[in-house]
Amino acid sequence: MSLESDRSAVVLAGGHSTRFGDADKAVADLAGTPMLRRVVDRLDSIVDEVVVNCREDQVPAIEDALAGGPAATFAVDPVPDRGPMAGIMTGLRAATGEYAAVVACDMPFVDPALIAHCFERAAGREAAVPRVDDQWFQTTQAVYRTDPMIAACERALKRGDRRIVEPLSDLDYAVVDEDEVREYASLETFENVNTREEFAAAAERLATDS
Repeated sequence: MSLESDRSAVVLAGGHSTRFGDADKAVADLAGTPMLRRVVDRLDSIVDEVVVNCREDQVPAIEDALAGGPAATFAVDPVPDRGPMAGIMTGLRAATGEYAAVVACDMPFVDPALIAHCFERAAGREAAVPRVDDQWFQTTQAVYRTDPMIAACERALKRGDRRIVEPLSDLDYAVVDEDEVREYASLETFENVNTREEFAAAAERLATDS
């Protein structure tokens, strides 16, 4: 664990994996390790706590997937299926750090060096969010100051806007542009694994790397 006392990580795992078939991709075996466990393992070295946001019915399988690894707490969605922004809000409410990294469970190549840099860039502001191609905000691989982000999510949901980028309009955030990202990580860090085909390709690369 980091010696810093104000850094949390929230891993989002509450989606239904509709493009993955009947199984929950969060706990699916990816080259010998559940995918969510790979994300938690990568984040654990740079934060003081890990919070997993999920649905109530996912908790037993996720507990099994994380057994023997880094400690994690759960932030269960009080109302399921409200989308990733609501999941971020729920996860941040359970986090104890002043700042929290938010990472989707289907990003098994997340680079902790980039996340650590985002923590530095967020200091004194309300978020640090990577943006690729001067266009795509990577909101599920970013760092937020917990209280302002919770409030921004609450306001967006009250407006009826579930777009995951919507809370940024209420935040003082730093943009980590593509050139800056590349100083700390390859763009592989943002890769999502959604389908069985993408899962198989990721597993092959991880097995080769190991």
